Amino acid sequence: MKRILYSFFLVFFPLASSAQGNYESRYDLIVSKLGYDGVGVETLLNNWEKEDSTNIKMLAGKFNYYFTKSQKVEIVPKPLKKFLGEEPIVTLKDSTGNDVNYFQEVMFDDELYGSAASYLEKILKLYPERLDMKFLKAASLIAYEKDSPDMALACLADLADSYYADKNVEWEYPGEEVDDVVFESAMQEYCYMFFNMGLYEAFRTMSEKMLEHVGKKSPVFLANMGSYFLVAGADYKKAMSYYRKVLKIKPDDYSAIKNMILIARKTKDIKLEKKYLPLLAEYGTDSEKLAAKSRLEALELGKK
Repeated sequence: MKRILYSFFLVFFPLASSAQGNYESRYDLIVSKLGYDGVGVETLLNNWEKEDSTNIKMLAGKFNYYFTKSQKVEIVPKPLKKFLGEEPIVTLKDSTGNDVNYFQEVMFDDELYGSAASYLEKILKLYPERLDMKFLKAASLIAYEKDSPDMALACLADLADSYYADKNVEWEYPGEEVDDVVFESAMQEYCYMFFNMGLYEAFRTMSEKMLEHVGKKSPVFLANMGSYFLVAGADYKKAMSYYRKVLKIKPDDYSAIKNMILIARKTKDIKLEKKYLPLLAEYGTDSEKLAAKSRLEALELGKK
């Protein structure tokens, strides 16, 4: 089975669209045909390294080569309904008739992963302002650590602290002009990744870290905290307190409105539901607007 490379990496380090030298053009050609660990890639990268040991494209190629080689896919049983946000690929019965869920999991060879990480560290030492490479490091750690992302969280926390500590640093991100919007959007992608993987404590930790830096006026990270207490903590009171803060800053926030209505229905709080249905009737999709108006009419009739 083909090894899995998270598509997230391709977002932050796309292949060059044009050749900038003989090695680079040959590398791009081989990778486009055979993949990051295709036949001939290692030899080309070794020769390239002898010629130019500080070339960032070569170093990233080395990372991608070893990172790809370090992976293999196995089918493993787990006593879980979901693993990293994924459904089991098959469920079988054991000898006692109980269900056993089998999941597809990417396993890593520690030595090969270490080689990949060493090249990424070389890049970060030579090019400390390359924000895309710092993001790549975090993403690789998330893939490697899976459901125990301690190093990934530390990496992201350090990155956030570094970014906000000195705003005079000229961060580089190919194809983007780095500003607070770009940085916060990228950090939210990591939060979103943790949430989708079911790593709710990591999701909360990162959201709290970002709130430390952006203050209490960010509807995005405030909404994250609401979602944590709604989904992971089942603490509807705390969840509502965060969603109310979001709506105070951004009255048309669709997710906050929807989640307030969801909480109202879960808690059978008709008064609360009636308070937020008009907002859904105003800011929801066309079908939701109609449904919200119908629901409001039904609640009024029920009252009578």
